[in-house]
Amino acid sequence: MLTGLRKAELASLTVGQLELDGPAAYATLHAADEKARRGAKVPLRADLAADLRAWLGEKLAAAQDRARGAGQAIPFRLPADTPLFTVPAGLVRILDRDLKAAGIPKRDGRGWQVDVHAMRKTFGTLLSKGGVAPRTAQAAMRHSDLRLTMGVYTDPRLLDVAGALDALPALPLDGVAAGERQRARATGTDGALAPTLAPTSALLVQAGAMVGRAGGSGGDVGGDARPGVSARADNGKRPPSFADSGRHSQRAMRLELTTSTLATLRSTTELRPHGRPEATGQ
Repeated sequence: MLTGLRKAELASLTVGQLELDGPAAYATLHAADEKARRGAKVPLRADLAADLRAWLGEKLAAAQDRARGAGQAIPFRLPADTPLFTVPAGLVRILDRDLKAAGIPKRDGRGWQVDVHAMRKTFGTLLSKGGVAPRTAQAAMRHSDLRLTMGVYTDPRLLDVAGALDALPALPLDGVAAGERQRARATGTDGALAPTLAPTSALLVQAGAMVGRAGGSGGDVGGDARPGVSARADNGKRPPSFADSGRHSQRAMRLELTTSTLATLRSTTELRPHGRPEATGQ
């Protein structure tokens, strides 16, 4: 449950394959005993390492008692080849008996059965449920394929999907908080300058008049200086803009009219020859 060891791997462990006193406890699996035949160092949690030390102490005390009773030399440590656990061949049958005594059904509502290898799936599921990165969980399971770790050895019904949504940022419907609005006003980044810089209707009228006088077309906004030439694109040419006919006026005004301003002028009035703007109804 805390290592993900397979039944055969667990049975292969001996006392000499444990490192319990170093900064990081682990168990060494020999390549011949591991399913992938690569060998591995299996990390052991600190509490599990403490339990194993206590377990080995009990085994040593039992061995010392036997030696005393037989009049033999009392050992000060267990031999390195001493099996760590006794894993009987009938472990599955023993587990079934224990499940029945505990009132735990052999199969759940999905038809999944509880067996010794199911503890390895529990190990993988608990890693994912605890927020362990998938690649790290794969290494802990000693899988060659991440899809095996995530798709087979992780039970999605036990994952806290609802709790995971708490990691998303807050997106309130009432917009920016009051404190943030105050900071924006204090730093001048709340858009307060926009009304003073954006052209108003009165300013547009004044700008149109100035440009018309500069163009010499009798008041046509953006008109041609020649009499009888319209600003409309009937002749296939691009209609002159403010920048075309009134550059010197704009430089004098120190005002750069925006694209949206030009669109407003074109959509509200239709420029006619001889300086007579006519409403288009749009």
